[in-house]
Amino acid sequence: MRAFIFPGQGSQAVGMGRALAEASAAARALFEEVDDALGQNLTRLMAEGPEDTLTLTENAQPAIMANAMAVLRVLEREAGFDLADKAQFVAGHSLGEYTALCAAGTFDVATTARLLKLRGRSMQAAVPVGIGAMAALLGLDLAPVQEVADEAAQGEVCAVANDNAPGQVVVSGHKDAVERAIAFAKTAGAKRAMMLPVSAPFHCPLMQPAADAMAAALADVTLRPPVVVLYANVTAAPVEDPAEIRALLVDQVTGMVRWRESVAAMAAAGVDHFVELGGKVLGPMVKRIAPDSRTSSVQSMDDIEALMREI
Repeated sequence: MRAFIFPGQGSQAVGMGRALAEASAAARALFEEVDDALGQNLTRLMAEGPEDTLTLTENAQPAIMANAMAVLRVLEREAGFDLADKAQFVAGHSLGEYTALCAAGTFDVATTARLLKLRGRSMQAAVPVGIGAMAALLGLDLAPVQEVADEAAQGEVCAVANDNAPGQVVVSGHKDAVERAIAFAKTAGAKRAMMLPVSAPFHCPLMQPAADAMAAALADVTLRPPVVVLYANVTAAPVEDPAEIRALLVDQVTGMVRWRESVAAMAAAGVDHFVELGGKVLGPMVKRIAPDSRTSSVQSMDDIEALMREI
């Protein structure tokens, strides 16, 4: 069994998608579709930078989606690929969940681009710069990190934001509370504990204004049932009902990304091949969670040809 997975923020890089667009008319058409939807030359920003502008949350989120969907579009248009025929599940890390839903037909590309632009802008605006922070606590699993976060809160917000893999957990919240969590984590036996270079404290209760914005936006969007079952971030469970998907996307803004549990659940359901489209950050996490599984990273025309040979 096979799952297609889609990366989240942090996988952006200047030059992303450029070679694919040069090699494929299908990829170029996808990027043009995103540019038209946003009224912005995002394709040029992806190809040429500047990096600090691409890294802005409101640009990085639709860019990462566009890059992955361009790979999928090439697979579909030039290699005869059918996601519903080749995958049993889809999943995405944080914003990647929107890409997964786009791939599975719940949203069209233009709608996904506009939703992610709003999501990125709303998440950035939810907390003034310098008030919030995120930190990676390495070498501790979820339960001890939860204890550290609870101890560090001290009346402020400090929450587990991402349970990425065994020994790779991220906390988010008020800057002072996150700094306390770093100190407590080292006492608790973390191998490393460090602030992350992010512009806002994602996936914690401080993101409630962004969740409200997404609830309003998603209420005006038609969601179609996905042609491939989604494993949702906040439940680590399969979901197909559009109304439930809508609610989970809102919950995801303030909730924990349960990536470790999602991958483990898909592996337990029989998935033995995880295919990451548009990135190479999720594969190493998957191997730590499900070491017997196969992983493929598909970004280039060579990667696309290799994937089609093996599936």
